[in-house]
Amino acid sequence: MTNELYAVVGNPISHSKSPRIHSLFASQTGEPVEYTAIQAPLEDFSGTVRHFFERGGRGLNVTVPFKEQAWTQAEHRTPRAEKAGAANTLYLDADGALVADNTDGVGLVRDLTRNHGVALKGLRILVLGAGGAVRGVLGPILAEAPASLTIANRTVAKAEALVRLFAGEAGDTALSACGFEQAAGAFDLVINGTSASLQGDLPPVPASILAGNTVVYDMMYSLQTTTFNRWAQDNGATRVFDGLGMLVEQAAESFYVWRGVRPETAPVIDELRSD
Repeated sequence: MTNELYAVVGNPISHSKSPRIHSLFASQTGEPVEYTAIQAPLEDFSGTVRHFFERGGRGLNVTVPFKEQAWTQAEHRTPRAEKAGAANTLYLDADGALVADNTDGVGLVRDLTRNHGVALKGLRILVLGAGGAVRGVLGPILAEAPASLTIANRTVAKAEALVRLFAGEAGDTALSACGFEQAAGAFDLVINGTSASLQGDLPPVPASILAGNTVVYDMMYSLQTTTFNRWAQDNGATRVFDGLGMLVEQAAESFYVWRGVRPETAPVIDELRSD
């Protein structure tokens, strides 16, 4: 059976774990998938996508800095991609039209609920950041019916814009916005959606957002404990997780979108942890 071609596109891309993840999925499921990494020129992402599908490619994952461009370039968008304003998954439909999807939010929720046993229903949740990474996960989080969701950001207007955008999906969830310093009271779950950890920085939130039972989740991941999770531990949090599981879970959702087969994620997460 001839392998079918998939890839992840970004710039830079050499650090990406996606080829390893999808090769493990292919081995596990027996699906005929060949998955590579493509560094697209910053000025010609659209040409890279077009060329990939013209030569028979079946599906693309998209990472920084092209997720918004992928969303714009697509002829059709799934509802979750539409609201996210960004796409991390592309494929052609039966008519050859380019379809955009976003599996990031599903990946985050699945990692929290299935891998870490954190049920989101009824929780008081604080999300830090108001960029594309956060916008991409708010819909799936709200679908779990938390009691409240507060978006904190350096520029409060950006957080307020997300509150307005997702107000129709909030249901009974109290949705609000504030600045980092204004985040008040201890939360059940704190999600860091800023990229500050990668630079060794911290969003300027008060330690009072944490209690002993607060679950802390950094959407970034690294070989060592992330800067944000280390800060949380230093301030009494005992359950801290990074975003490696989210990375694997969003990849599994993309694999399912493309192949109709859902891989087992736990062994892949374990293998990546031990690499």
